[in-house]
Amino acid sequence: MNIRPIIIISGEPYGIFNEIFLKIKKKNFFKKPIILIGSKKILIKKNKKIKHNFKLNLLNIKDIRIDKLKKDKLTINLINVDLSLKEKNKAIRNYIEKCFKIGLNITSKYTCAGLINGPVNKKTFLNYKYPGVTEYLAKKIKVKKFAMLIYSENLSVCPITTHLPLKDIHKSISKRNIIEKTKLIFSFYKKKFNKKPRIAITGLNPHCESPINLNEEKKIIIPAVKSLKKNKIPIKGPFSTDTLFMKNQINKFDVIIGMYHDQVLTPMKALYGFNAINITLGLPFERISPDHGPNEKMFGKNKSNPLSFIKALKFLDTR
Repeated sequence: MNIRPIIIISGEPYGIFNEIFLKIKKKNFFKKPIILIGSKKILIKKNKKIKHNFKLNLLNIKDIRIDKLKKDKLTINLINVDLSLKEKNKAIRNYIEKCFKIGLNITSKYTCAGLINGPVNKKTFLNYKYPGVTEYLAKKIKVKKFAMLIYSENLSVCPITTHLPLKDIHKSISKRNIIEKTKLIFSFYKKKFNKKPRIAITGLNPHCESPINLNEEKKIIIPAVKSLKKNKIPIKGPFSTDTLFMKNQINKFDVIIGMYHDQVLTPMKALYGFNAINITLGLPFERISPDHGPNEKMFGKNKSNPLSFIKALKFLDTR
């Protein structure tokens, strides 16, 4: 029997993810076994609010028996990672780093359905060394070509640059970067859904215009589009973002590629809310995270929305 577990890293210890996980585990709609990596103490503490009568199947990271994983809703397969209460920020950083290290080790040793990480506080965890978790994972796995895809069944978006200040965006856009990320998106849709995605790309400047004669659209984006079309990739643009996300336009495309984070993620979230997931393309395994932050202010209030995590689980569980 080919058992492919879903690996889950619980993420920010004082965020909402453990609460969301327990809410979903209580319903237990998934078919594949799940391995959760995180703090036993925090899980038990969160359960006092959720009141889910679960049992723990504690796993030994040196000898994980995939065939012995539990799938019932009363049992959680857990790899416990201790969290120190001293030097809070440093302790949290070390805790999340260890959780990721264990998760990546499991994906390298076993055939897994994929890895889901709970949201993290980028400032605390990454300490400004990486723009985001996408870049952190790419560096750890030594992958040079990667992309962040915010995916939903109706429409997906991909920013060419991710968590950068606006003043630095124009310096980080290149023809090569656009071509590499577009090819990753095209390959993902072909492999996953057996379809050629209809792709649109935005400009950088308002209305794709600039007082500068040789602007980014003329110098970088249009040449990239021409090159991709020569490679039989169905891409159109550049389009101005102020009209591209109108209903009569977005129905024409499966994916919209933008030049920076808020250019495409803001309209995406306005249209679809939590009905989307964050997928890292280019890794040797499927990595997903819910499309929201850790929201530490809601910690312990039992008011978190599990929709994006449900989408992430279903994406891996049904494929």
